[in-house]
Parts: sequence; C-alpha cells; structure tokens
Amino acid sequence: MPNPGQRCREQLPFDSWAQIRSVAERLGPTFGPMVVFAAATGLRPSELFALELGDVDRAAGVVQIRRAYANGRVKHTKTRLSRRAVPLQAIALEALDQLRPREDSPLLFPNARGGYLDFRNFNRRHWKPVQRTVGIEPLRDLYDLRHTYATFALRAGVPVFALDALDRLQARPKTPLLFPAPRGGYLDLHNLRARAWKPAQRAAAIEPLRRPTTCGTRSRPSRSGLASPPSTSRASWARA
Repeated sequence: MPNPGQRCREQLPFDSWAQIRSVAERLGPTFGPMVVFAAATGLRPSELFALELGDVDRAAGVVQIRRAYANGRVKHTKTRLSRRAVPLQAIALEALDQLRPREDSPLLFPNARGGYLDFRNFNRRHWKPVQRTVGIEPLRDLYDLRHTYATFALRAGVPVFALDALDRLQARPKTPLLFPAPRGGYLDLHNLRARAWKPAQRAAAIEPLRRPTTCGTRSRPSRSGLASPPSTSRASWARA
C-alpha cells in the first residue's frame, strides 16, 4: 500500500486586525500585547518567548532575534539565517507600550513567575480558550500569527519577493544578491513557485494564481559595495 506521506497542517491566518485585537483584549495586558506584537513582526513562537528587554532597539526601530526557547531550553536560533534584526511597525511599538513593567524578569514576555512561557501550557490554558470565547472558527495555531504577518503584507501590495528578501537580507547583509536563495545562491524558479509563490497567493486568496516573471535579479551595488535591503516604514501595512 503506497504511503501518502505526512500531510502538512493548513495555514490559517487571521482575517483582520480587528479579529486579532478581539483575542488580544480577552488575553489581557499580560499576553494581549504579545499576540499583537507577534502578528506585526512575524516571529516564530520560540523566538517570541525568548525575547529579552535588551533585544528591543527603539532608536533603530528593530528587535534583534538572537535566541529561541523551545522544549524547556534556550538555544541559538534555528540557523544563522534566523539571527536577524526585524523592523518594528508602529502597531508593534504600540503593543510594547501597553506592557506592564516587570522588575522580576529580563524577558519581554515572561510568564506569571517571570520565567519562560511554555508553548503547550499557553496554548491549552489561554490561546485556544480565548479564541473559543470570541468565536474564532476554525481555531488558529499560535504559529498562524507568523502567516498572518505575511498575508497582511501581501494584501497591502508588498511583493512576495520583497517579503522573502527582507528576511534574508537582514540575516545575510553581505550577500551580493538582492533576492538570494536560503543558502545564498540564486533562486530556483521551480522551487520558488512550489514552496513560496503559489502558497502565498492561496493564503492571500488570489484567484486565478499569477506566475512570477523574474528571478535571481542582481542589485546595483551601493557605495559600500553591498546590496541595500528593501525600505520599510513603521506605519507600513499595519493600518491596512
């Protein structure tokens, strides 16, 4: 009997910021800002839970991703591509302003005792019950906040190439390619279509699906000899 292979979980981004805020309000001042911050930055839950107060650079308008917390331990982020500086939109900064000051923990989003949040406990005791209370159906996974970030960006007109390049260029500022593949080489058009282009369009409800027209474009060198990352704005698509 042939093995159909493991089925991937369907990505379920939130429909709107109003929907996210309804969940955040129910979660209260401790966890509500964290949820909004996650949707505005696209961080993985493990990266979100490991953030420290010193990782936020308000002057530069970024949050530094240096570590992750998963399975009860802190570790360096999954790959060196994951170590990056993520721009903070205005809505992310507003979420940080709503956090209650804590003197018992260096963490940005600690649990009630000042320690690291446990993914399973948070999911079971807070995340899913609150969604049921406000009528979210089907229930979203905490990781869907990352998909929501990408979906909202695409809806606002941010090209999928730029969305991927922003993450890659922040992680690899010395690459000569403007739109590098994960390992630093040229993008493969077939892989791009199958793994990023078509899934992103489906997540954004684009019908019929469009085809990419260019790939592997080299950027014009700047004075420093390095490719310049795409510009971002704190206002950006958060208000869309």
